[in-house]
Amino acid sequence: MNFLFNFFSTRSPFQKVHNKREHNESHYIKAKEFLQFQDLVKQKIKDAFFIFFGVFAAGFGLKGFLLPNGFIDGGAVGISLLLRELTPLSLSILLVIVNIPFILLGYKTISKEFALKTAVGIILLALIVAFIPYPQITHDKLLVAVFGGFFLGAGIGLAVRGGGVIDGTEVLAISIYRKFGISVGDVILIINILIFIIAAYLLSIETALYSILTYLSASKTVDFIIEGIEELTGVTVISVKSNEIREMIINEMGRGVTIYNGERGYGNNEIANKEIKIIFTVITRLEVNKLNTNIKKIDHNAFIIMSSIKDSKGGMIKKRPLK
Repeated sequence: MNFLFNFFSTRSPFQKVHNKREHNESHYIKAKEFLQFQDLVKQKIKDAFFIFFGVFAAGFGLKGFLLPNGFIDGGAVGISLLLRELTPLSLSILLVIVNIPFILLGYKTISKEFALKTAVGIILLALIVAFIPYPQITHDKLLVAVFGGFFLGAGIGLAVRGGGVIDGTEVLAISIYRKFGISVGDVILIINILIFIIAAYLLSIETALYSILTYLSASKTVDFIIEGIEELTGVTVISVKSNEIREMIINEMGRGVTIYNGERGYGNNEIANKEIKIIFTVITRLEVNKLNTNIKKIDHNAFIIMSSIKDSKGGMIKKRPLK
């Protein structure tokens, strides 16, 4: 009886394999969760880095250039600077007060995390403006307008890279776009036009004009920080010589490609409904002319579509070394 009991109670080889498989799967799940946690921590540190240095750059633009010379900017920062000229309140307090509605709107329309990052960024900016003694760089009005806008725009762009904003009017613009379909750019432009008209009336036309220059410098810097100086272009090529074009892009330009299976829809019965390979690649704007020239050498009748890409991740965006 004991022998039979021991025989049936002993696990079969199949049970051992099954348990081993479960053990391996458990280790795989734990390793995957750990890697995901690592990626999350790295992303949070990266976001904090962008917001922290963005706030310092914006503070330098404000205290090193704009504030000592009475210049203003667009957006919520511009509204705060304008109110500073009209009220006894300090700029630090005004930055927080003006942006509170935008933080609440961001919490409602975007996300809790976005609102939290925005609140932290704005509070940090207010503290930096209040307590850090930046040196005054210059009194030259043109330099103040250009470089004040540059550093302020760099700060705003870095904060956006970190997942928040330190100028809440963009949140308002996004909300209006979702409700009424008016583009974000148009909303921001209308807000800033109103700010500069008020500045021209309350301060002076000269100050308003220099402030417009500050805004243009800041907005262009924001574009560079968010989209990158090396602007990317997505290119779609439809050609009967797709294989030759694919090899040219890979071997001569050092770029990766994606091939789609397509079907022609125009032409006579012999051409229409015929399968064709569609090529998609991503290049920099500096490479557009070279790509066009090389494609025309292979197929003069190739159909080429180009579109601007705001940002991209993964894949082979960086140029690979040519053999």
